[in-house]
Amino acid sequence: MSSPKGLVYLIGAGPGDPGLITVRGLECLQQAEVVIYDRLASPRLLNSVPPGAERIYVGKGPDCHTLKQEEINQLLIKKALEGKVVARLKGGDPFVFGRGGEEAEALVEAGINFEVVPGITSAIAVPAYAGIPVTHRSYTSTLAIVTGHEDPLKENSSIPWPHLTAVGTIIFLMGMENLPKIVQQLVQHGRDPHTPIALIRWGTRP
Repeated sequence: MSSPKGLVYLIGAGPGDPGLITVRGLECLQQAEVVIYDRLASPRLLNSVPPGAERIYVGKGPDCHTLKQEEINQLLIKKALEGKVVARLKGGDPFVFGRGGEEAEALVEAGINFEVVPGITSAIAVPAYAGIPVTHRSYTSTLAIVTGHEDPLKENSSIPWPHLTAVGTIIFLMGMENLPKIVQQLVQHGRDPHTPIALIRWGTRP
């Protein structure tokens, strides 16, 4: 479904282990003329990109953004308008706190053809690698996935803290920096202070 404007693949790279990308994700990388990739996507996945393809790093770390999100959106559009097949490689799943929705909106507005390639989100893969099922018939039938790193420009939190206390398993992504605040909010809203927790960084990686 390529057009004269090119084509963009919004690819979820999975949680870190390069072996956890989907077959479709690898197929799209192998077709790429340009790959625009994130910090959390394994660099080893770039070995699947054709040798002549342009590689552009747009990774974001705490307080260190290579490009702002709007600039990434415009870069995707620019490369597609050059008629290129563009692979946007993102850690986890592009639509789970990956801002892939914003990129898709920008592509729609610019009239660019794109395909979303889902990835395995770290929210379920990382606990699984650590031997923790996020749901279990005998213990919990409910699961919430919450950002641990809300937009700092927000005046008020959009996280429904009072409702989270009733959820069996709560997964916070990117929450290390705000961990004290997260714990405080949960306990303040009625969560048992003795609730078992796991803290995992760089899940699925050596």
